[in-house]
Amino acid sequence: MTKTAAPLPSSPSSPPLVAGLLLAAGGGRRLGGRPKALLPYRGRPLVEHAVRVLREGGCAVVHVVLGAAAERVRERAELAGCVVVENPGWDGGMGSSLRVGLASLAADPRGVDAALVSLVDQPGIGAAAVARVRGAYGARDALAAASYGGRRGHPVLFGADRWAGIAAGAEGDRGARDYLAAHRDAVALVECGDVAEPFDIDTEADLYRLEG
Repeated sequence: MTKTAAPLPSSPSSPPLVAGLLLAAGGGRRLGGRPKALLPYRGRPLVEHAVRVLREGGCAVVHVVLGAAAERVRERAELAGCVVVENPGWDGGMGSSLRVGLASLAADPRGVDAALVSLVDQPGIGAAAVARVRGAYGARDALAAASYGGRRGHPVLFGADRWAGIAAGAEGDRGARDYLAAHRDAVALVECGDVAEPFDIDTEADLYRLEG
């Protein structure tokens, strides 16, 4: 079996590579089993909007983690230029998707310095918030998160040196919550309440937010 060399970090003379990591594997259990990635938004699947937000926020490289109805998402959504990976254990919670996504970034031959993680079901968070959190990158051990009135939310930024520790604790639906709580003093909070709304599309009652 041919061994693949580990990607190298960016050289001191090159700008850091902060890649977008979009978690889009959810099956929409409280939405009657409608995969969140395929929810209609402005005439297209919601996953396309989420990818566009990451790119417009400055993430030229975007990895997308799919799970529920992955084949249908690939068929219906325009994800050209993205690295698309599937999480076969998506129904085990967000933690497994985060692990899959971080592993995909670690294998990217371009040498990713940090992950800017966003969720597909938060269309109220746009490019301005992504750009602000992305701008908090300072080194490969960086930790940053959007803040809404002082409360931590998404997107979040994980320097590459943090990925192993985050993946080790990413279980169930908690994702990186426990890791961030344990390292709260290292997390740079970036206020985004003036440019974004951190609501989730979780239930039928939330679908009105996708209208218009």
